[in-house]
Amino acid sequence: MSGLPGYHLAELNVGRLVAPTDDPRVAEFMNALDRINGLGKRMPGFVWMMEGSGEPGTGNTENNIGDDPQFVANLTVWEDAETLENFVFNTVHRQFYERRAEWFEVLGEMHFVMWWVPEGHRPTLDEALERLAHLRDHGDGEQAFGWSYLKDTKLWRDHACTGVAAE
Repeated sequence: MSGLPGYHLAELNVGRLVAPTDDPRVAEFMNALDRINGLGKRMPGFVWMMEGSGEPGTGNTENNIGDDPQFVANLTVWEDAETLENFVFNTVHRQFYERRAEWFEVLGEMHFVMWWVPEGHRPTLDEALERLAHLRDHGDGEQAFGWSYLKDTKLWRDHACTGVAAE
């Protein structure tokens, strides 16, 4: 299920930083956000990304969840699952993914979700959080799913989240 005609793949990834965004413990991560996000935007298959203020070194960390500024979200749309998977696991992004335990707390519940959106649709953070809640409550299905639901994706199996920290 690499893609559906007339649809793109949305993904939400949430995490809670181990320290405030201006703390030296997360400085390396924060300093890389513009570079990694910029790379993502130039990748084949990239469609859209939820943006923050545009202030250098903040990425979209201003799009936090609730009243907790350490709880941050990444929301993007891709043409299909393979292009997202390629960016996540075949670029410098993978190095940061593999080091996520240095910057993010371990979350006790699912924190990553994907779903199909009509081409041209830009999901809101609230919409994405509803999809995440649906996945938590009902498991993989047409409304919300994780990597294992997408049978054509393979790279994630080698680098799957082990519960170490945010995905």
